[in-house]
Amino acid sequence: MTKPHLTPLAQSLPASVPFVGPEAQERAQGSPFKARLGANESTFGPSPKAIAAMQKAASEVWMYGDPESHDLRQALAKHHNIGPDNIMIGEGIDTLLGVLVRLYVTAGDAVVTSAGAYPTFNYHVAGFGGTLHTVPYKNDHEDPDALIAKARETNAKLIYIANPDNPMGTWHNAARMQQMIDAVPPGCLLVLDEAYIELAPEGTAPAIDTSADNVIRMRTFSKAHGMAGARVGYAISTAEVINGFNKVRNHFGMSRISQAGALAALEDRAWLDHIKSQVSSARDTIGQIAADNGLTALPSATNFVAIDCGHDGAFASGVLVGLIKAGVFVRMPFVAPQNRCIRISCGTAEQLDAFAAAFPDAIQAAHDKLG
Repeated sequence: MTKPHLTPLAQSLPASVPFVGPEAQERAQGSPFKARLGANESTFGPSPKAIAAMQKAASEVWMYGDPESHDLRQALAKHHNIGPDNIMIGEGIDTLLGVLVRLYVTAGDAVVTSAGAYPTFNYHVAGFGGTLHTVPYKNDHEDPDALIAKARETNAKLIYIANPDNPMGTWHNAARMQQMIDAVPPGCLLVLDEAYIELAPEGTAPAIDTSADNVIRMRTFSKAHGMAGARVGYAISTAEVINGFNKVRNHFGMSRISQAGALAALEDRAWLDHIKSQVSSARDTIGQIAADNGLTALPSATNFVAIDCGHDGAFASGVLVGLIKAGVFVRMPFVAPQNRCIRISCGTAEQLDAFAAAFPDAIQAAHDKLG
């Protein structure tokens, strides 16, 4: 018997995922982590009202979710003072990015991003045969000018930038981002990933302009709203750009439970304010832990903090390995010079205590390995 062969493109790709999950690492080492501080999840959890809404919706899980996500789209439209036709709901930003790349990128099309930026976007570009062009970070920030210049040079279809940034946690203000939007070359679409925007200082997000067809903004309930496991993200753009998703998306991809939880979370502004306070406090604690060990924490507008380990990527990797062995799950950037850092998610006092206890020994082990 024979079967069809993979397409030449699929055959050329590695069988890999952008991130190795903490569960896989726990299985490999045969024990659970004491502190799960690597995936930028909100360890503080979702709104109690969202939990209650999801529990109630569980009894209705025999039904498919509304393929239009009507109630959630209407609520988000009211929240942002835009039309529901300017919003697309999807199974997290990752899925929305994949659909977007499918809509605009064919084999050989140029796409621009920063070297070391969010790797899942790159994964989708490779999966649809696009040609990825990268520019370096500038002072631990993504560089809007370099991204625009590279897009002009390569005649790119898409430009990707996250603001605030993952993995460094740095950010540009709204005026700087609006300048970038205004500079997008003809025939190109700016993908502005704002996954962490609720945790950023006031004045980070440019005003939403639903008449601008050169930008699509991605947002999520995974970070500030603490619903990473529910997989709820949304895109904002012109009605024409948004309608493109209806051509190829998974129309029944959204769970009723997730839709109900996101709707309740959006309405619970008090819980979001509470989480913002918790995250701010945790960022301060992580900064103090870094200082206590003679290291520097980068300013962050996200729910994680990048700590500069003071050497190169090999040293930072040694620190990370030491923390993993001690039962503290963290991650690190994967491209120099950002890979001199490790990245610590904001966590509860107990989790950060576990990190603080393991950190000195992990640093010492990395020094010992250097000789």
